Amino acid sequence: KVVRVASGAMSSGQGQKSVEELLVETGERDRLKELLRTKLVESGWRDGLKEHCKEVIRSKGKEKVSIDELAAEITPHGRSTIPQEIKQDLLRRISKFLEENHG
Repeated sequence: KVVRVASGAMSSGQGQKSVEELLVETGERDRLKELLRTKLVESGWRDGLKEHCKEVIRSKGKEKVSIDELAAEITPHGRSTIPQEIKQDLLRRISKFLEENHG
């Protein structure tokens, strides 16, 4: 279900723009993605995920693991290991954006 923004309040009505659409139109989505990418690299998360990929490939055998299998195995690990403070910062920034632009 897509969250919609209508006259300063969150709703799920038709005809209003979704949060995603607002973020894209203003360029905020790209700014947040770049910030997230930087924070994940700085936190060591990216290196940790890279090591996890190598371990999965070693355990299954380089010739025996497909890209789809690798993605299916590392995606849940990647999502579950994002530092909580990075998630909270991203949510805080999105909330602030919504307050400033539609609050």
